Amino acid sequence: MEEDDAVVVPIDGALDLHTFAPREVREVVEAYLEACRERGILEVRIIHGKGTGALRRSVHALLGRIPEVVDFRPAGMGSGGWGATIVTLKP
Repeated sequence: MEEDDAVVVPIDGALDLHTFAPREVREVVEAYLEACRERGILEVRIIHGKGTGALRRSVHALLGRIPEVVDFRPAGMGSGGWGATIVTLKP
């Protein structure tokens, strides 16, 4: 990603991936989770949408490889259902 194309993402515990290209997802998710941990935000909602499920599967595969991730699960109906994932991070 070029610096001129940088997207400012607030670190508030909710990451919406709709504004990112698929090739950017790994870097964005890893950086966002790291920034959340630095701020003491240990439960994060990643919004990947429902669609075909390809992005959800990619995100889940990535989360399974990040040592700082304790657990992840589909969000409840009030938090996006299967269009979002709740991630629990190590302190």
